[in-house]
Amino acid sequence: MKYLYRIYQTLVAVPIGIVITILTALVTIIGCLLGGGHFFGYYPGRAWAWLMLKLFLLPVKVEGRHHLEKGQSYVCVANHQGAFDIFLIYGHLNRNFRWMMKEGIRRIPFVGMACQASKQIFIDKRGPKRIQASYNMARRILQGGMSLVVFPEGSRSFTGDMTDFHRGAFMLADELQLPVVPITINGSFDVMPRTRDWHWANWHPLSLTIHTPIYPVGQGPDNVRTTMIDSYKAVHSALDERYRQHSDATATDA
Repeated sequence: MKYLYRIYQTLVAVPIGIVITILTALVTIIGCLLGGGHFFGYYPGRAWAWLMLKLFLLPVKVEGRHHLEKGQSYVCVANHQGAFDIFLIYGHLNRNFRWMMKEGIRRIPFVGMACQASKQIFIDKRGPKRIQASYNMARRILQGGMSLVVFPEGSRSFTGDMTDFHRGAFMLADELQLPVVPITINGSFDVMPRTRDWHWANWHPLSLTIHTPIYPVGQGPDNVRTTMIDSYKAVHSALDERYRQHSDATATDA
């Protein structure tokens, strides 16, 4: 079955995936330029991600969508197991949101231009002013009533285990007094771990667990740290046992 799946990827999934990625990027760019940023900044990407998972024949299980209230803005924080996390959240969170992402994504052909046109938030770490500009943009997104999705570990795991959470997203939530939604991803590391970028994808079920939102209690450093720790514990609690028992990281103030 492994080799049949690889043949399928070569002849079907990858070629079609490239085409729909380019088409989605073009639709997003044109739609946003014409003034439809709220719609075209999310729905084409959502359809693209959903189709990519279908194209790779990956089953998806989602739990906890009922925790999200209509019209409420959230800061969503998820563990980062692998490249397919993007497809899983984008295609199945069912929430209009913007990503907080690495500056390097801007350089990916078509994808980078689409992300820029749809006002995804690039974290530019080339100096304090650039970092502040990124957070100012995130602040405007949240103040406008939209949600934000962040990987607070900062990068994908090398082992599937969780690493430390950083406090940037939690500081934004604290400043704007918004609830934080912990999200647990399982299976993405098994599909394509970080050490196998641009290799064959492995067939493996994926799951997305949306936990109960954590609302602010007070405001300031104590609330930031408490929310960060509680979010880490919630995400960690639903990890597959193979990764949960080995992960001893915590939240960090970095």
